[in-house]
Amino acid sequence: MAMRAESQQGWQGAPLPRGRHKLSADTVRASQRERALRAMVECVGEQGWAKTTVPDVVARARVSRNSFYEHFEDKTACFLAALDEAARDILEGMVALGAEPDWIDALRQGMREYLRSWQEQPALCRAYFVELAFVGPRGVAQREHNFAQFELIFKVLADRARQEQRSLPELSPLLPRLLVVGVTDIVGEAVRAGELDSLVEREDELVELIVRLLTDDATARKRL
Repeated sequence: MAMRAESQQGWQGAPLPRGRHKLSADTVRASQRERALRAMVECVGEQGWAKTTVPDVVARARVSRNSFYEHFEDKTACFLAALDEAARDILEGMVALGAEPDWIDALRQGMREYLRSWQEQPALCRAYFVELAFVGPRGVAQREHNFAQFELIFKVLADRARQEQRSLPELSPLLPRLLVVGVTDIVGEAVRAGELDSLVEREDELVELIVRLLTDDATARKRL
């Protein structure tokens, strides 16, 4: 679900051509699903989870109600699918940086990608960091799933650090979780305070803190 650098107030899906066209049935279905996902995020980001309705979404997406329910069981399923795809896009970008020869460079570039991803998608950012909390148990399960994926990134970085520095102590199994929850809270606080544009300014501070926690103070002083 590509929304980066496109999110704007009043976005509305462009309808498919009327009458005869050369689009395959799969292309039509994919377009309908994509527009419904985008519309859901825009609606929730603008007016909140509780006020967003399926009629709001289908009107914004310019798809029929029947088409919506062909793809999604209900409003919650659509919203969680949208957030899952967005999180996957961000994760794939960060995982690709794992090929960087230096793990700290990978961390720095990954943090930059992470912060800019949210900054460039304000509706998605508010939907995830503010409104997901109101979805209920299915929303909690979604967040836990995403947290586990981000925790794995920190575990991999910690392993790479220990391959370079055998003297580093074993990583506490709690630390990746603490890092994910902490960074998530920092971004969420910026969103709630209306300070989304200031996120990228926290890059150096966050990278230094993460390096210290994954390794030690000496490594952070030497490498940063």
